[in-house]
Amino acid sequence: MLKVRVDRELCTGVGNCVVIAPTVFKLDDENKAVILDPSSADDDKLMSAAESCPKQAIIIEDEKGNQVYP
Repeated sequence: MLKVRVDRELCTGVGNCVVIAPTVFKLDDENKAVILDPSSADDDKLMSAAESCPKQAIIIEDEKGNQVYP
């Protein structure tokens, strides 16, 4: 199971992550992505959402905490 987090300094609220994985991400009042339930999507969907971010604000780590994306 991959771990996911959002770098709010990099996030510009494009919303690609919300379109790809709406059960995992939403945009908050500041138009920044926040994580809802990362276990609601499989690893492929999490990676697709991260790869869709033009600012690379979504960080994916493996179960040992090693960064695998970006």
